[in-house]
Amino acid sequence: MNSTIHFTDIRTGELGAPALVFLHGNPSSSYFWRNVLPAVGSGRLLAPDLIGMGNSGKPDIAYTFADHARYLDGWFDAVLGDEPAVLVGHDWGGALAIDRAARFPTRVRGTALFEAVLRSPRPEHLSPQARARRELVLSAKAEAVYLDQDTAIRQAYSAGVLSPLSERDLARYVAPYPSRESRRPLLAWARQLAAPPTELIRRLEQAGSWLESSAGVPKLLLTFENSATLLIDERAIAWASERIAAIEIEKLGPAGHHAAEDLPGEIGHSVAEWMDRNALR
Repeated sequence: MNSTIHFTDIRTGELGAPALVFLHGNPSSSYFWRNVLPAVGSGRLLAPDLIGMGNSGKPDIAYTFADHARYLDGWFDAVLGDEPAVLVGHDWGGALAIDRAARFPTRVRGTALFEAVLRSPRPEHLSPQARARRELVLSAKAEAVYLDQDTAIRQAYSAGVLSPLSERDLARYVAPYPSRESRRPLLAWARQLAAPPTELIRRLEQAGSWLESSAGVPKLLLTFENSATLLIDERAIAWASERIAAIEIEKLGPAGHHAAEDLPGEIGHSVAEWMDRNALR
């Protein structure tokens, strides 16, 4: 397990409240949160790069969900110890957040999620566009898109946003993945979503049980509209409303799947207001 986790650590105002930990998804890094964090306001704000991603180490592992969770556990132990935190998660970062909450319930004070993997993905839950992407990811062509070139990253931040990124911002997302080997985690994530292994299904089901039973833990789900790339559609919103305990659902407006690029200030302000309503800082 020898490697390193790179992270951003911002401390402003009074620091007696739980830290906020921001977990990114795929294909991404902590750079995803750069415009969200200033809008959240005071506190201790932490944003790690997942193992194999961003500026974190890239060990020779399979990059399964369990691998990511194990390295995150080590990071939490080193940085926060037993101190409880509020977790903010996007995409696979959302799944990692609720997985950790299910396994360490006393160390999680609340969860704020958007465009997150909330349950075991099934074909009937997918949009037509997502089904087409699933077929691509499971095909032989996937290696060309994800490994041989940086196409998957560039597509994520062109098709997956409504506001075009500057060349400077796009370059920051691409830079950590200069080679075929460095891009292995990106394809591993995509294939776990397309064909989740039994271990992942089990963990997501356990996380789902925690979502349903943890009425004492405040939860926020931010939703968006006007993009075919969105993971959380009206069906998923209805499911969350019915199944997730202590959930607040807030619609923020038009955005793509990588919504922090389209509405960073709105996301940050919504998280801040939710925390204040629930006395989380």
